[in-house]
Amino acid sequence: MAFDVNAPDREILLALAREAIVSRLENRSPVWPSHSSALNERRGAFVTIHKRGMLRGCIGRMVADTPLEKAVRDMAMAAAFEDPRFPPLGKSELESINLEISVLSPMEPCRPDDIIPGIHGAYLTKGYRSGVFLPQVATEQGWDRDTFLEHLCYKASLPSGAYKDPDANLLRFTAVVFGDQVLGNLAIGQ
Repeated sequence: MAFDVNAPDREILLALAREAIVSRLENRSPVWPSHSSALNERRGAFVTIHKRGMLRGCIGRMVADTPLEKAVRDMAMAAAFEDPRFPPLGKSELESINLEISVLSPMEPCRPDDIIPGIHGAYLTKGYRSGVFLPQVATEQGWDRDTFLEHLCYKASLPSGAYKDPDANLLRFTAVVFGDQVLGNLAIGQ
């Protein structure tokens, strides 16, 4: 499951995500930075937008069916303008948002005991219901494994303990997570 995204590629992915959002808000064609061939690798990715430390949008693609650079651009647009939990991002908010990108490893089937909170994300499906949590969610919320999995059931609209059901499908993954810190008009990579 081990993989990484080097520092220059992280900066390019952040620039791609920000340009996708800004160009739409400015009603202009995007100007994409050039990138390494590594960003053409097919990977799942999530883009999370925070505004003053609070969630402002988060959309991702679990399936690794698109080049990473395109997945990040598309998910940045979706997180900014299509997350049903929030109104579309406005131009006046640009200076107060931070972007976080999670590049996913391939998913693998697992047992509940195989999940290490803060290391693994989890994707639970049963029937037509599903839910996903990124690895950082357990750490951010202070959850242990059981709490993480119970909240995952709730997110998937499944009953408590559904992750133990033999008909449920539980997958785990890791993620390379990185973001930017916005100071006025400057974006400084972390």
